[in-house]
Amino acid sequence: MQTESFLPLLMISAALFLFSARLRTAALGDQIVLVGLAVVILRYLSWRIFDTVLPAQLLSIEGIFVWSIFIIEFLTWIDVAILYAFMLRRTNRTPEADLHEARLRAMDPYDLPEVDVFIATYDEPAKVLEKTIVGASAMDWPRSRINIWVLDDGRREWLRDLCHRLEVGYLTRADNAHAKAGNINAAVARTSAPYFLVLDADFIPLRNFLYRAMGFFQDPRIGIVQIPHNFFNPDPMQASLNMSKVIPDDQRFFFEAVMPGRDGYDCAFCCGSNGVVRRSALEEIGNALPSGSITEDMLLTLAFLRKGYITRFLDERLALGMAPENINAFFIQRARWVRGAIQIMFLREGPFGAPGLTWYQRLFFVPLHWITQSLGQTMAMVTPVIFMLANIPPLVNATADTVISYQFPAIVAAIAALRHFAPGEFHPLATMAHSVLQGFRLLPVVIATLIKPHGHAFKVTPKGLGGGEVHDSPTVILCLVLCLLMTLGLAINANFNTQIVVASHLMPVVAIWSILNMVVLLLVTKLAITPPMLRSEERFEMTEAVVLHLEDAQEAADTVDMSLNGIQVKILYSPYNAPKPGDWIGIAINDVGVVPGRVLRVVAEGRGLRLFINFELPDAVPVARDAASETEPETDQLGALDRIRQRLIRKLYTEERERKFEDHTGVSIGLTMLRGIVSAERTDVTRRNAQSPDTAPPVIPAWLKSLEAQSEESLDHAWREKLHVDEQTTGGEPETYPKTYDNTG
Repeated sequence: MQTESFLPLLMISAALFLFSARLRTAALGDQIVLVGLAVVILRYLSWRIFDTVLPAQLLSIEGIFVWSIFIIEFLTWIDVAILYAFMLRRTNRTPEADLHEARLRAMDPYDLPEVDVFIATYDEPAKVLEKTIVGASAMDWPRSRINIWVLDDGRREWLRDLCHRLEVGYLTRADNAHAKAGNINAAVARTSAPYFLVLDADFIPLRNFLYRAMGFFQDPRIGIVQIPHNFFNPDPMQASLNMSKVIPDDQRFFFEAVMPGRDGYDCAFCCGSNGVVRRSALEEIGNALPSGSITEDMLLTLAFLRKGYITRFLDERLALGMAPENINAFFIQRARWVRGAIQIMFLREGPFGAPGLTWYQRLFFVPLHWITQSLGQTMAMVTPVIFMLANIPPLVNATADTVISYQFPAIVAAIAALRHFAPGEFHPLATMAHSVLQGFRLLPVVIATLIKPHGHAFKVTPKGLGGGEVHDSPTVILCLVLCLLMTLGLAINANFNTQIVVASHLMPVVAIWSILNMVVLLLVTKLAITPPMLRSEERFEMTEAVVLHLEDAQEAADTVDMSLNGIQVKILYSPYNAPKPGDWIGIAINDVGVVPGRVLRVVAEGRGLRLFINFELPDAVPVARDAASETEPETDQLGALDRIRQRLIRKLYTEERERKFEDHTGVSIGLTMLRGIVSAERTDVTRRNAQSPDTAPPVIPAWLKSLEAQSEESLDHAWREKLHVDEQTTGGEPETYPKTYDNTG
């Protein structure tokens, strides 16, 4: 290899080292980066087309292979160009939301618009739904101006009872036609508020959700206000590699880099959950969500665009949901997204159909990313194998020198530009592994949907699963087979006597390519195995003071972390009568009250103690009881503990909580991921087993009952007083809950 072939790569590397930090803060930094990237990419494509593609004999096996790879690559570069167009127009709507919130809070509550909240559900367990219902009920929009409805396509009696207990409306219908879209349409037909918020069963809104979102509807062009999807649990990649504090979940790049860019073109779209819809706009398209695709949210956006209504995107953490809990749930979710996005292309209501869209709106709604990701990543993994074992080169008239001179700089420049625009969301190795993981499994879905767009079964993403280890065997086997074949190809072609490849001048580049592929494939293998879940509820790190009540003493302590099932605290010194495992203890928590618990474990830590305490609270679904037992002490105790549980949910899931990531460079994150391939340590995974509906309340000592009752009375009075103030300021009584309608309603 000639030294001068490295010159373009060295120049780009030097520019990155010298100017990358300055360009992030420069006034025209984004434009300079994109101009530089365009020059490098156009130089590469010129070489690629005229030197390595056009000379190939089109009707030969080699020519077909070369052209196939180039077409996929060219489509990928188009997708990259669209992505960078988004990067250039990113918006920040937070200052607008601040002004809108101040205006809304200054209004008479009676003048605020009424909002219906739709919680769509099919088969989610009680402990998932309870959090969402309690969170929705805790939103600080005046109670008389909000109606909460659980839309139950599972028609479950226990959920009807849960809605009655939590004082929210319950709706069912006769069948499950058109899945989620049909469920929402049935609710739209039976409700009347001028706006409605759609929540998936696992998405819990923060208290200020509506005050942050509703003000945007002052602009009559806005038909939907969309809030991003954020998660309180690690996604499969974070869990498998034990990196939930190192890298963000895989949807952060889309919601924090891509969607703000789409918003800049007024091309943001409804994402199913966390979107507020203007009912009058819906009435203009027939007062129903479109049901021609299983991704009704994107189709709704296109229908609104044709009527002149846009979707406004507010990039704030205003709702928390559950990321897919294992690899199987992950693939069910992504397959539905892919299939729905491709289906839309074949509909008259899609980007290529009816008039009313601009050229760039049509372009931006073509699901090019899903198609090129599946084809491109699969091709990138199998091409070295085909070259080394079948002697079919991926490009003609190329040498190691020309590849290093033209292709390497283009790849490095594209990666560096993304790091410039999204340093916290884009991590090259993580993105590559995640793309390959999706590409392998989604390629059959892409091909099947392109051939037959409709007629595929709708599958709901499973939520609230058990905690067993889950293997995606097809992906694991495919990755290991490809690693074996690449190793075999390298070994065979390293020996002159067994060499298969004729164009040996490409072998150094293919060897580097193969080694990188094998690293990625090993990462994908690790990702395809979801680790066993070790905890029953998600825990949240906290640093606030609590008071520990023992039978004959009380101690101040500092919280380490807390979940719906327990708390970890530190006592800075070891008290004389230190609590022991099994002891009853009351934990006085701000805004929650005295929570009864039992000590699980005590660990000496310096001069102090670390206590692990299990909360003794009832499950999401209460013990069945008849009217005659309503005055029994056990029932009173259950009701009080149930209210404590609800306050605990509000504290854990509806208060704004800052995301904390460890400070790592891009290189250190890559090294951490590589260590994760062989690491067996699992410290941040959780388990969510289905709740039994018949769990009896714990028998709590009398001294602890007394403490709990005192805090219960004061806190519940404050909460009722807040609701009473809301009702009085609106000048009327709120609607009576629960409102229950069955399939004949």
